[in-house]
Amino acid sequence: MTIRIERDSMGELEVPEKALYGAQTQRAINNFPVSGQHMPKAFIAALLTAKMAAARANVKLGHLPEAMGQAIETAVNELLAVNDFMVHFPIDVYQTGSGTSTNMNANEVLATLATQVYGSAVNPNDHINFGQSSNDIIPSTIHISAAIELDKKLLPALAHLAAVIREKAATVDQYVKTGRTHLMDAMPVRLSQSLTGWAVQIEQNIRQLQATRPLLHSLAQGGTAVGTGINADPAFAAEFCRQLSEMTGLAFTPAESFFAHIGSQDIAVSLSGQLKTTAVSIMKIANDLRWMNSGPLAGLAEIELEALQPGSSIMPGKVNPVIPEAAAMVAAQVIGNDAAITVGGQAGNFELNVMLPMIAHNLLNSIELLANIAVLLADKSIKTFRVNEARLQEALARNPILVTALNPVIGYLKAAEIAKQAYKEGRPIVEVAAEQTDIPRDELLRLLDPMTLTQGGL
Repeated sequence: MTIRIERDSMGELEVPEKALYGAQTQRAINNFPVSGQHMPKAFIAALLTAKMAAARANVKLGHLPEAMGQAIETAVNELLAVNDFMVHFPIDVYQTGSGTSTNMNANEVLATLATQVYGSAVNPNDHINFGQSSNDIIPSTIHISAAIELDKKLLPALAHLAAVIREKAATVDQYVKTGRTHLMDAMPVRLSQSLTGWAVQIEQNIRQLQATRPLLHSLAQGGTAVGTGINADPAFAAEFCRQLSEMTGLAFTPAESFFAHIGSQDIAVSLSGQLKTTAVSIMKIANDLRWMNSGPLAGLAEIELEALQPGSSIMPGKVNPVIPEAAAMVAAQVIGNDAAITVGGQAGNFELNVMLPMIAHNLLNSIELLANIAVLLADKSIKTFRVNEARLQEALARNPILVTALNPVIGYLKAAEIAKQAYKEGRPIVEVAAEQTDIPRDELLRLLDPMTLTQGGL
């Protein structure tokens, strides 16, 4: 590999000849061979977009020549136009806690490309990074990237999941199944009622995620190193947000307190907590699907999920609930991500949080995982499952818990006696109740009708 010599404030360093980055990026590559994981593509794209907004703001405020600002903008657009732009951003997630290495990576790459367009030197620090610090641009980019990914991916995916659940509920309203509490037989429910519960869970998560957006759209940009705004035009924060809002279609605003946004990551922690709640909802839905699909002979077998692939390398004919299983693993990972983000949020020592890259990585990973699995769960499990009506009816007919409907007529103790006898003898509750009470059989059939029992009331 051919190399070139680059220089920074610490001296000379060998850099690959064709690399767009410079010495500071190379130092980070050398210093942090930790995980092989790089900052998320969504984060780098948002960082480049923020650099463009900063250039526009600095041109508007008279701090950069218009032609230089246009060259920076061209450099950003050229990078974002190619699918493999991430090859220019090779720094490990586990780096300096402020994300300075990633900030300088972006500054150096853009300086190289902008210099080619501008025709004279564009400096990474003096021009690309003008009016900024890693300490405000990286926290801002966490918010920007998460806001964009929420708007473009996760919220639409969850809305799709909720809509598919409700559509499916409408098609299965006629099916009554044995309800279960403690995994034990309980009063009957319509299958549509179970699904509607899932839909409301997802819709509640959507509302809670939407409620985080105003705070998520508030940015640290303009606070520079410690929150005092040193080296930034007093008008820079507002102009930066105006330019960024115009570019993204999202309403970004300067932070109420730069000190809070730079010294803490409370908003990211809060968002992660809501992502965890969404993961918990996904886990519940996935496990309900797995239980209802279990069998087909020795389990519940109330529904049959779409067969997507062979389920065993040794047992022919076996088919497994692979999408719900993937959803459960996604939920577990998001819950784990939240634990790490929670610890990361505690690393706000005085004027700077120093776990920013990890927080960014985990937050965006959670958003991406949930967005992807929500669509798969909707389209390859819920939309396509078939109902095993015969199995539903078989279980209902043998369910002594139906006797609960007779409580207002014969009392709890008598009903319990009938239920125990039905359990012991393995007989339908209607037969035992007809023997043990003077209620006519036709009236018992009416009182114990499963569909009627799903409608509540006395």
